[in-house]
This record gives sequence, C-alpha cells and structure tokens, in this order.
Amino acid sequence: MAAYRAAVFDLDGTLLNTLEDLAHSANHALKVCGFPPRTVEEVRAFVGNGVGLLIRRAVPPGTAPEAEAECLAQFRAHYLHNMANKTAPYPGILPLLDHLQAAGVATAVVSNKFDRAVKDLCRDYFGLRIPVAIGERPGVARKPAPDTVLRALEELGAPREGAVYIGDSDVDIETARAAGLPCISVSWGFRDIPFLLAHGARTIAHTPAELEELLLEP
Repeated sequence: MAAYRAAVFDLDGTLLNTLEDLAHSANHALKVCGFPPRTVEEVRAFVGNGVGLLIRRAVPPGTAPEAEAECLAQFRAHYLHNMANKTAPYPGILPLLDHLQAAGVATAVVSNKFDRAVKDLCRDYFGLRIPVAIGERPGVARKPAPDTVLRALEELGAPREGAVYIGDSDVDIETARAAGLPCISVSWGFRDIPFLLAHGARTIAHTPAELEELLLEP
C-alpha cells in the first residue's frame, strides 16, 4: 500500500525543466518592447508566481503598466509556440509517474503558469499519466491560495486525507500549508536547498527515485 493515495505536483522545476524556454520567450518579449534582456539565472529567480509576475520582474523598474501589459502579451503569444523547444521532463520523472500510476496513486498538476500552457504541456509530455492539470485562469485564486489544489483533488475524486503536494519553491510550501496538505520539496528545480529550508521545507527529495520512495513506501 502506498504512503499516499493522491499526489498533486507543481509543474515548472518539479516535473518539467522549462527554464530555457521561459527565458527565451521572456527575452523575445523584452526585445520586442525595447527592453534589455535577462540572463537565464535572472529568469530562474523570477519564476514561480505566474507569468504576469515573471514579466513584472523582468521589465525595468518604473515601466508603465501599459508597456508591461504589452510585454506580457508578447510573452504569452511567443511562449505558446515555443514552450517545447528545450523543455523536457527531468530524468527519472516519467518512470516515477508510471510507478505511481501502477500503485494506484492519483496524480494531478497545479501550476501558476497560464492554464492553456499547463494543459498542453501535460498532454504532450505526460499523456494519461497526469489526468488533471490546472493552471492560472481568471476568477480562480492562484497559488499559494489553496483553490487550485482543492479543485484538482475534487477532479481526481480524492479527499485531502491521504494527499500530498510536491513542488520546488517557497510558493509550493505555502500552497501545501494553505491546503492543509503535507509538502515534499524537491531540490532539482528552480530553488536550492538553503532557500527551501529557509522557507520552511521539512521534507526534501533530492532525486525522483528518492521522491518515489517517499510517496510509495507506507
């Protein structure tokens, strides 16, 4: 019997390494709007709270709201056509999901990336391994509010009891807390171990194989 009956995952930095494609689209948008580019490491620090905040952090301080909105629109349009150029599951993720499925653990993705991108990426990379994928959409509070996590559990038909949330950031730690779920942080994503510990991480998996042990061993 598995340790958990349902596992809700963050997407970027947890299941998929999306960093280079995010940086590419951010820099395309910045260039179109006449702003200087950002490094990949700068973009790494900007992600985690949705693409709106990514662009707000990427544009120069004092940028007018209208210019920021145009930059965000440019990012969205470019990213939808370029989000799979270099993106890939982290090594070991697909076997992990296969083993969870075989053990009867229900799985979902909840992300602050916009909903269409989340659904398209999960469909293309995970297929039936991830039956529920929820991203940012109008009228629904994004993480760290618990709304999307609770919606995912509802769509899975899984109660909060026996569910766990897995992510790579401080936002994910806060989200799990808000949803009343245990949290497993992963160290291979966009935030390092000292950062995770400083923001309240209690359990950290260093590899997908280690995460599998935590999820499946009763």
